[in-house]
Amino acid sequence: MTLVSSPIADAPPCLDESTFAGTVEDLPLSTRFRLQAEITPVQQAFLDLHGFIVFSQVARPDEVRAILDDIQSVTDRLVASGQRTIYGVPIWIGDDPDGAPLLQRMAFTTVMSEYLKAFVRDERFEPVRRVVGEDARIGDEEKDGAVFNTYINVEGGLRPNLAWHTDGLRDVFYHLKPAPPMFNIGLHFDRIRPDDGGLYVIPGTHEQSIWSTLFSKIHFVSQKPDPQELHVETWPGDLTIHDGRMWHRVATSTKTGWQSIRRSMYVPYVRDAYDPKSEDSEPLLYHRLFDWIMKLRGAR
Repeated sequence: MTLVSSPIADAPPCLDESTFAGTVEDLPLSTRFRLQAEITPVQQAFLDLHGFIVFSQVARPDEVRAILDDIQSVTDRLVASGQRTIYGVPIWIGDDPDGAPLLQRMAFTTVMSEYLKAFVRDERFEPVRRVVGEDARIGDEEKDGAVFNTYINVEGGLRPNLAWHTDGLRDVFYHLKPAPPMFNIGLHFDRIRPDDGGLYVIPGTHEQSIWSTLFSKIHFVSQKPDPQELHVETWPGDLTIHDGRMWHRVATSTKTGWQSIRRSMYVPYVRDAYDPKSEDSEPLLYHRLFDWIMKLRGAR
């Protein structure tokens, strides 16, 4: 079955910054912002304080449909060819609700799609790049590249959830020390309410100590809801930024089948020394670990 494009729902209004006279402490955590030619002082202060921010429907409805259609074309090619890694990183393919192959995680997405490679370089994203750093670049072929995720709650689905974690451990595997900033830039393609699962963050924990990062929760094991957690509600086309140093998790949808589908793509903005992968690259230890777990769950 071909994945249909997500219906476009009207999002609530963004903050009118031209009339806002308060401080970011006055704003609810659910505040949505409009991405402009520059990140505004209010937007930067909100991100600095809470460690995350939501920009409303940065991708247009026609672009959301085009992206999902293009991902389906890539999926069809990968399944037909039997390819199971890209630059050494495993592709995870599970089952959709009809029992057909469903690509659930693909690294280096823009390597496989010229449309998406051009899309993430659109001028509208330039303010986002500068949030990461004036010297930041899009790392299409570095680390894991752009990662496209599809979560679905169905028997045979591989990734219904992802337990609490921070991204500091990831950089240990890359022989780096965790250091600010560690921004995750996500594009979201479905209407996600709390009962749809999705991204949960604990605001403010991007400034926690190394001790809290390592030991306040068990990485990738702890799944218990936290009293301070916040569900990040999204509409198709939304762009989110969250600091990877903060505790975050992905919850399972309470729905099943096609109604539970949740799709996102995380675009890497890199400031490290240029370190591209290639067809000859070997998977890192954490790739091997998660691939083993996915195969136990029934990955094709």
